[in-house]
Amino acid sequence: MESIQLLFDGFTTALTFQNILFVLLGVFLGTVIGMLPGIGPVNAIAVLFPIVYTLEVPPATVMILFAGIYYGSQYGNSISSILLNVPGTSAAAVTTIDGYAMAKKGLGGKALAMSAIASFIGGTLSIFFLTFFAPKLAELAINFGPAEYTVLMVFAFIALSSFSQGSLLKATISAFLGLAIAAIGIDSTTGVSRLTFGMMELYDGIDFIVVVIGFFAVSEILIMLGQKESNQSQMQPLTSLWITFKEITESLATSLRSCFSGFLIGVLPGAGGTIASFIAYATEKKILRPNQFGSGDLRGVAAPESANNSASVGSFIPLLILGVPGSETTAVMLGGLISFGIKPGPLLLETSPDVFWGLAASMFIGNLFLIILNLPLVGLFAKILQTPRWILMSLITMLCVVGAYTINGSEFDILLILIFGLVGYFLRRADFPLAPIILGVVLGDLIETNFRRAMIYSSGDVIIFFESNICLTLWVLAVVSLFAPTLINSIQKKVHSQ
Repeated sequence: MESIQLLFDGFTTALTFQNILFVLLGVFLGTVIGMLPGIGPVNAIAVLFPIVYTLEVPPATVMILFAGIYYGSQYGNSISSILLNVPGTSAAAVTTIDGYAMAKKGLGGKALAMSAIASFIGGTLSIFFLTFFAPKLAELAINFGPAEYTVLMVFAFIALSSFSQGSLLKATISAFLGLAIAAIGIDSTTGVSRLTFGMMELYDGIDFIVVVIGFFAVSEILIMLGQKESNQSQMQPLTSLWITFKEITESLATSLRSCFSGFLIGVLPGAGGTIASFIAYATEKKILRPNQFGSGDLRGVAAPESANNSASVGSFIPLLILGVPGSETTAVMLGGLISFGIKPGPLLLETSPDVFWGLAASMFIGNLFLIILNLPLVGLFAKILQTPRWILMSLITMLCVVGAYTINGSEFDILLILIFGLVGYFLRRADFPLAPIILGVVLGDLIETNFRRAMIYSSGDVIIFFESNICLTLWVLAVVSLFAPTLINSIQKKVHSQ
């Protein structure tokens, strides 16, 4: 009951005019960004962060905006998946199976309506899970010391690297690259300069948002330059969005089950909406007999959409309560919170309750806005899908340059985003995941600080990282996460083959 009361208190933060405006802006941008293949919420947040930072708005408002972009993009993913058979992000890949099949039958509007309804159910119900689980986890995490935090961050690295696309070796190399970037500058403990190569501009280190803009946004521009303009004539015509009450009720159980499983998967660092949607789809396909999964079943749209929206909400638990991001997008959000002087962790509920409970309350408002936006404005969104690529690239390029310069007012930062962009481009071409790089940049200083403290407390004895039950549990989870992708890949192959 206390959590419900605190959630109601959060509405006093979320229902201010400024925050309502930022919720609406966030979910609208998220919907548009989610349906445009290749852009994704991480690029949007990266280029918008410097601009928002100059507005001097409260941290809660910034998180409300960025969270709206994040979970709003989960709604937008389905539009291009259903009408174009091109998922905006990998989380919507499963939606293409039944969604596009329905669109080819002239039922694209019905599929979009089910997608919006299932997303609303998954996104809204998972907020109740968030308000219940977060305080419980905070009570446990309050017992974390330097050793536990060090092992927790190691677990986060292993989990995110394991679940990243490509080989584990490449993901590990990416993680170490991120840690190396985080180490650049003057060591605050010893006063020794590290990896500065005698350049004064590097003595203060590199701002994480410069790294994000370079590796994600600029590399994406370079990738887009090398691609041919997509053939928009393949878009299926948009039909009536009318869906019967019977069809909604028949898919309700699927949406509820997928919401629960998606939330649990979203809590795990590195798992995210992609895995949640595949598992939900495969589970429902086995449970529901007979079915038309693969040839245009509404429940085949409801399952992945409810799951990936629920997973996006679940990912805020490790981000806010443990200070450990589970994806590249939440890693950028973590860096943003730290930039605003907010330290995520078990004490966040006491030190900055407006950030957590205001954010949770804003998600209710945001999901309501999304169901309102996605049904009447889907025709407008379909037209936005036909925007020429050169316009998108020009806009993103301008925002990247302005954003990089805004951070410190330095031309050197513009040079850095170009360098990181080139490195990111070649890494992506070689199938190196970029998410571990960002995780390394954001957590590098934290893991180094906690490791040093733990070693001081134990007089240099590494056994401290294996003494407590919390440490041992985290090591077990780390080992499990190494083998989990093999099982999940087999599930994904079965989904595609069937």
